[in-house]
Amino acid sequence: MDSPVSPTLTTSTRDFEDSDLYKGVYAYVKDYMSRYDISHDMSHIIRVLTIAKHIYAEELAANPWKKLHKQAIILAALLHDVGDKKYLQPGENAETMIVDVLQKNGCPPRFVSKVALIVEHVSYSSEVKRPQLVKAIVAAHPELAIVQDADRLDAIGAVGIARCFAFGGAKAGDRGLEGCIDHFGDKLERIEGMMKTETGKVMAAERTQRLIDFRGWWEEENSLVS
Repeated sequence: MDSPVSPTLTTSTRDFEDSDLYKGVYAYVKDYMSRYDISHDMSHIIRVLTIAKHIYAEELAANPWKKLHKQAIILAALLHDVGDKKYLQPGENAETMIVDVLQKNGCPPRFVSKVALIVEHVSYSSEVKRPQLVKAIVAAHPELAIVQDADRLDAIGAVGIARCFAFGGAKAGDRGLEGCIDHFGDKLERIEGMMKTETGKVMAAERTQRLIDFRGWWEEENSLVS
């Protein structure tokens, strides 16, 4: 673990999730995510949080020398879709919202900066646009790699397929079913190559194969359509 920044942030996971900080952030995220469609709802947040905890545990078991701040991972996983540009409303500022909710719930300033920086660079598009910057941030804050991998794992596999079609229906209806399938090759099947943790790479390989299998079934069933 990093050197202590606050007694609140050095307790066990169970104690931390009983803290006012965790409960306050969780309640805020649950309310905020209620405006999103089912492809990006609170269930998605909970899955990403659960995957992030799993990756953290596996990575630390394999590399006990690693310095990873679990509470930063938990908070960043909870907050990673707050202010998502696909849903951002006029007048909203994602970075301000993240900082405000952390400060209002008693998060120490230095820790606020760490979590906000991680959240800001979780997205796929952020890394595609500025890969070297994201690489540098991961080197300084390895927790980002875990939250990124967790979020991207929820975009592939069986759950990812369901989310792809749900998002298409809610926000991109003009692309139709075929457009959703095209999205597999355009983006989803490339995610495996962007995974950063060894745990994430193993999980991504399995889930990517499910994408490929599904796309194959789709093409087979549509082969009779002229």
